Amino acid sequence: MPAKSKAQQKAAGAALSAKRGETKVSELQGASKEMYDSMSEEELKDFAEGPRKGKPEHVDDDD
Repeated sequence: MPAKSKAQQKAAGAALSAKRGETKVSELQGASKEMYDSMSEEELKDFAEGPRKGKPEHVDDDD
């Protein structure tokens, strides 16, 4: 399932980096920390990959 916004992709990328040990978990904040705790590495990879072009910066959480 791809991200719906650039912000979601960035948060997933940060969480994925922490899952892989490339970034310290203590550096995560907000959505990226929640994603780190609740998603697998494979889910984060699917969420973070794909083009950012054409995506809005943010989307409402109402979806």
